[in-house]
Formats: sequence, C-alpha cells, structure tokens
Amino acid sequence: MGPRWRIVAFGTAAALVVAGGICAALVSGVTGEVLTIALMSAGLAGGVLLLFLEIGLEEERDLADEERQRRNRDSRALSLRRRPRLRQRPRRPG
Repeated sequence: MGPRWRIVAFGTAAALVVAGGICAALVSGVTGEVLTIALMSAGLAGGVLLLFLEIGLEEERDLADEERQRRNRDSRALSLRRRPRLRQRPRRPG
C-alpha cells in the first residue's frame, strides 16, 4: 500500500467521522441521529480496518524479508560446501 493510497484511505475515514459530527450539529431529529450514527460508525470502523490492514501488510513485509535473508544465508552456506575439488593426476598402471 503506497503512501498516497494510505493518506487517501485514512483521510476518507476521518472525513466520514467529521461529516457525522457536522450532521449531529446541523440536522435535527431522527434523521440527524441516524446520519450521525451511520457516518461516524462507517468512519471509525474503516479506520480500525485500515489499521489492521497496515499491521498485516507490515507483517507480510517482515516475513518476506526474513525469507529472503534465510535464502541468501542458505545459498552462501551451500556455495561454501561446494568447493571445487583439486584435479588429481591419473593413476599410473602398475
């Protein structure tokens, strides 16, 4: 998830919460309450879901880094074990 997408996503969630607060102040009656609850719930739930997404993506990156390091370490160890053998002279008959 790129930085620009992250800003847009969290900004949208925050805008929903702010819009819910504005609806609470400007719209009266049951309609205002329903809009306030719906907008604020959507914004807060979206923010929490985005946080979980960020945590999951960070763990995926960490696992990929660990896998890459392990693969590099294993390939280095394997190349050290595969030392070229010294050429032996052919044996003389007899």
